[in-house]
Amino acid sequence: MISFGLASPAQAETYRIATYAAPLSRDGPGLLLRDIQRGEDDQIAAIRDVIARIAPDVLLLTDFDFDHDGLALAGFAVQFDPGYSYHFALQPNAGVATGLDLDGNGRLGDARDAQGYGRFAGDGGLAILSRFPIQAGQATDLSAVLWKDLPGAVLPQAAGAPFLSNAALDILRLSSTGHWIVPVSLPDGKPLSVMAFSATPPVFDGPEDMNGLRNRDELRLWEAVLDGDFGPVPSQFVIAGNANLDPQAGDGFSDAMASFLRDPRLQDPLPDQDTADWPDDGPGNLRVSYVLPAADWTVKDAGVFWPAPDDPDRALLGDDGLAAGPHHLVWVDIAR
Repeated sequence: MISFGLASPAQAETYRIATYAAPLSRDGPGLLLRDIQRGEDDQIAAIRDVIARIAPDVLLLTDFDFDHDGLALAGFAVQFDPGYSYHFALQPNAGVATGLDLDGNGRLGDARDAQGYGRFAGDGGLAILSRFPIQAGQATDLSAVLWKDLPGAVLPQAAGAPFLSNAALDILRLSSTGHWIVPVSLPDGKPLSVMAFSATPPVFDGPEDMNGLRNRDELRLWEAVLDGDFGPVPSQFVIAGNANLDPQAGDGFSDAMASFLRDPRLQDPLPDQDTADWPDDGPGNLRVSYVLPAADWTVKDAGVFWPAPDDPDRALLGDDGLAAGPHHLVWVDIAR
């Protein structure tokens, strides 16, 4: 069983940053807003109770349907006491049509033909909730970076030839959901740069390993950012999100994740702690969600909300432990 620190309200000048791959995506546009407004969805209630228990100051949600008016996010944000006064979301690549047969199945318009897997535009996007002001006008959106333009990109091949056509390579973005750098104004007067992302699962493809290669390069985009390949390197940053990649087990290029976690520009406060609970006859327990502060932060505490069976907090996750979905909230307390 994963060990985790006891969550408590953040002390003065200590900031709790969290990410949660909570299943807040629905089968069509507008349905998440409907479910939030009705207030009858047990899963949403469980997710809300977990977030309230950990009480992060800044929270990245990595499976939250996007709507252009931000109504669903605003409706979710006010369900907390105190509520999250600041929220941020951009159109994700998920579900954005390309007009091409990207997966090569001979059909157009499938979910896998979009810029990122999605049944509709905005399916399973990213969203940030914050107790502190978000400098939305200074956010950097790297979601439009083409896969082929990543330094050192490794593109899929089939039978020794490129799997993707030139037409596809000219429009296919690297981010399956999004990569953002979002400044948050903290009470001490200095900003925190939230580097937010959610990568494609490295499965559901063929021998070309398109999703596995893309998943690895979605992680490598952050390495390129820290190398200065996409402009000034963010200061006092925290990388947060669902990498969909375990450094030791599961599918995908685990060695890439392990190497990333050893980068001296980062800190890994929760080594070897799983964050997702899938069946043992499937993926099993894996570490896929991360909150990784820059080396210049002081880490005060960290944890994964995964209470033991005899812990009173276990009731928040239901009898089977899955009331809020298979992913567990990851949090880190940092100070300057």
